[in-house]
Amino acid sequence: MDKKVKVGIVGASGYSGEELVRLLLSHPHVELTAVTSRQYAGQTLAQVFPKFGHLPQSKQLRFTEPNSELLAKQAQLIFLALPHGVSAEYAVPLLQLGCQVIDLSADFRLKSAEIYKEFYAHDHPAPELLATSVYGLPEVYRSAIKKATLIASPGCYPTSVLLPTLPLLRAGIIKHTGIIADSMSGVSGAGRKAEVDYLFVECNESVRPYGIPKHRHLSEIEQELSVAASTPVVIQFTPHLIPINRGILTTLYLAPEKHFSTVAEAEELNRQITACYQAAYANEPFVRILEGKALPDTKNVTGTNVIEIAWRLDHRTGRLIVMSAEDNIVKGASGQAVQSMNIMCGFPETAGLL
Repeated sequence: MDKKVKVGIVGASGYSGEELVRLLLSHPHVELTAVTSRQYAGQTLAQVFPKFGHLPQSKQLRFTEPNSELLAKQAQLIFLALPHGVSAEYAVPLLQLGCQVIDLSADFRLKSAEIYKEFYAHDHPAPELLATSVYGLPEVYRSAIKKATLIASPGCYPTSVLLPTLPLLRAGIIKHTGIIADSMSGVSGAGRKAEVDYLFVECNESVRPYGIPKHRHLSEIEQELSVAASTPVVIQFTPHLIPINRGILTTLYLAPEKHFSTVAEAEELNRQITACYQAAYANEPFVRILEGKALPDTKNVTGTNVIEIAWRLDHRTGRLIVMSAEDNIVKGASGQAVQSMNIMCGFPETAGLL
């Protein structure tokens, strides 16, 4: 039996941290050796998360205060499930101590410190690392992820926008202008925190937009779309909070490069879109392209690392409507981070995720 890779989680008590715990405790090729939380320091995993109590390791592994030097001795790969601005404080020393780091915050997703400051309202804490970090979208940057020591795992909304859109932009099927994205997210996307806006009574029986007109995730969405289009891309993005625990549904309104007014033109465009998605994702284990009348549905992806994608042509408006559904905590956060870890470590990409 191959020796298992030792991994740790900084910030293991939040929703993304808890999901990482779940995935890593049952992962066949890793050993979870460190979990940190200032709030729960000294308590076992089983005490904080009783759902894992049937696993022997959960009764032995205790939460500790985060300490970079100690973490580097306990694990060779560290997940940072921390807020933006805080992750960098740990990423810098951990990298210096020889660890591989997968950061679930926004600290290393952007290549421009100026854009980071524009969207996150403070100076970047470690701008020298932006050039070396790899954006952890496995279906797009797999080869770079293999050689990386610092992974910036994408945000949940960006994943739901980028995976459906990037292949179409690269293939020249859609225009890079006039892109509109509407997304709806479950309440877990706000993180595990006690704020009035996220209390049950405030969220239940309620749907509301927020972060308008400049949600923070726009920065990485537009960065990656601009790379694909080889020209600056600006989009309209409106997120909404919906009363479910987890899941994101995104609807994209796109302008095809070729006008379609006849049935034959529409059929040809549909063939091009189908071929484009097949070329991009036919061999991807976690991208499900829907056929026939099927449309994305969060109930079909909750608890999985899968994103569903479907599209329709609108003859009246001349637009292409593309839809996606994912679990914001798995494919939109922790599952995607584990997928990147599998690539980095040379494990089967689906290990611990099926």
